[in-house]
Amino acid sequence: MAEISEPYAQGTPCWVDLMAADQQAAIDYYSDLLGWNGEVGPPEFGGYAICELRGKPVAGIGAAMSMDGAPPPPTAWTTYLAVDDIQETAAKVNANGGTLLVPPMQVGEQGHMLVCADPSGAVVGAWQRIEFFGAQRVNEAGALVWNELNTRDLDKALPFYEAVFGVSFESMPEMPAYRGMLAHGRVVGGAQPIPDDAPAEMPAHWLTYFAVDDADSVVAAAVHARSTLLMPAFDMSAGRMAVIQDPQGGIFAVLKSSM
Repeated sequence: MAEISEPYAQGTPCWVDLMAADQQAAIDYYSDLLGWNGEVGPPEFGGYAICELRGKPVAGIGAAMSMDGAPPPPTAWTTYLAVDDIQETAAKVNANGGTLLVPPMQVGEQGHMLVCADPSGAVVGAWQRIEFFGAQRVNEAGALVWNELNTRDLDKALPFYEAVFGVSFESMPEMPAYRGMLAHGRVVGGAQPIPDDAPAEMPAHWLTYFAVDDADSVVAAAVHARSTLLMPAFDMSAGRMAVIQDPQGGIFAVLKSSM
C-alpha cells in the first residue's frame, strides 16, 4: 500500500481519468467494482468527479462532450504524465511528431493539462500541478498500480516520450520484448509492442491497471455488471491479471500483484 503525499517527478504517471457518455453510470460501476466513492462535481469544472478510495483521490470520471457539433469521443481511460512546464511540453509535442488534441489549459487552481497523441497514435495526457498533484493512493486494491503503452511502432513512439517527457526505456530481463519506462532512474511504467495476432483495428493506446485483491472475483463481478472480458484472468510475471471493457466501452486491466 502507498499513500502519496509529495508531487510526482517529471514523466511519472500521476493521474488517470475516464470520459464517459453516462458519467453517473460510470461512477456507479467503478465504485461498485473497485470500492471508490465519487459524485458528479461542480458545474464550473464540467461536473468532473474526483473519485476517492478511503478518503484519498485515485481517479477522475467526467462526462464525454462533443466538440463543434462532432459526436462525443469514445469512452476511454487516459493516463497523465507529470510535467514541470505545460507550455514547454506542448512545444515539445509539436516538435517531436505528436499531435495536440487538447491544447494547454488551466483547471482552476488545481493545475494545467493537455492531451496529445504520440507519433504512433496513442493518446496520453500531461499534468502540471498547482494545488493538485494527482493520485494520492496507489499500489493497493482499488487504486492505480501500472500504466502501459501498447503500440505497433515502438521505434517511433519511445523517442517521443524520451524527448517530450524526459523518461527513458530499458528492456526487462524477464520479458525481452517489454520496455520499462524510467523517470529519474525509477521504473514507473511500461511499453510493449501490440502482438501481430491482435485485431487489425486495435489502435495504439495506454492501458490503465488497477490493483485488486482477487482478480478472478473482480472479473466475475465485472461480467455480472455487463462488462466484456477481453482477456480472461491469467498468471504472468507480475501476478494475475485480466483486461476488461466496461459497459460503456472503457478498457482497463486489473492486477493481483505477486510482488
